[in-house]
Amino acid sequence: MKKKMQMTSFLLAVFAVIAIAGCNKAKSGDGAAGGDYKVGYIVGSREHVFYTLIEKGIKDSAGANGINAVVMDGNLDGKVTSDHIENFVADKMRAIALSANDPGGTTPAIREAVENNIPVFTFDCTIDDASLITSFVGTDNVEGGRLGGRETVRLAESGAKVGLINFDNPQSCLDRRKGWEEVVKSSDKNLQIIEVGNYEGDASKAEQLMTDALTQNPDLAVVFCVGDPAAAGALAAIKTAGAKTKIIGFDGNPEAKAALLDPTNGEYWVSEISQNPQEIGKLVTEQIKKYLDTGAVDQKVIMVAPYIITKENAR
Repeated sequence: MKKKMQMTSFLLAVFAVIAIAGCNKAKSGDGAAGGDYKVGYIVGSREHVFYTLIEKGIKDSAGANGINAVVMDGNLDGKVTSDHIENFVADKMRAIALSANDPGGTTPAIREAVENNIPVFTFDCTIDDASLITSFVGTDNVEGGRLGGRETVRLAESGAKVGLINFDNPQSCLDRRKGWEEVVKSSDKNLQIIEVGNYEGDASKAEQLMTDALTQNPDLAVVFCVGDPAAAGALAAIKTAGAKTKIIGFDGNPEAKAALLDPTNGEYWVSEISQNPQEIGKLVTEQIKKYLDTGAVDQKVIMVAPYIITKENAR
């Protein structure tokens, strides 16, 4: 009887050790052993096709890289984005990646994540304090703006009025403006720049701004839009006003390509600066995977080159 009790006690002890070891393995691996890192992502806004395409790139790449991607919508709002970051910290995500559309508003929450030993990655838009960011992946927006500027110069006659629909908050859009102005102001065509206004990411506001601009400047020759929602709003206003203004969009979204190829809309929306949002989502996810596996990334900053689309190459 005594030997039987001793054997039972021994087996219970063995099972206890095995159970504890199993729990410790699951905790210490935190998904690594099974290839499942839990990573929190925040896209700018699912109302914008560009960000839904980034999300598609994230999810496609996450599945291939053993990442459990939890994707949230930042609504282009610094407070909403910061709340998501704080929740990700509380949930002990292995990494966080976001589009920092409000750099100043989200920096405190990003700093909190870093102080909790959670690496932070940014895509599309980043923050001023690069020391807080493990890696940034985005479009070379200054170069994209330059491409838009070259298209503006190509389409406008000497001395013509050319407009800009801008977005004052995201750094990506500020960079596009910078590149565009650099080229347009240095052109020997002496183009007159008309500030159409800040559309704040809202196509309906872009339409109203463009309507007002055409009332004051019915001879506006070209308008450069820092995002496709702005171009869609401008298109509606131009058609309603019966104007002949040419549109240059920026993003390369499906609706932009459709407009370029449309017999009617293609008379107005004639050029597009295209990004590669799915590639951005893919690359940032690959950098997260590499960092979690090795503690290093390929590059601190990874730029994806933009390119020009017209009806000739929009298919």
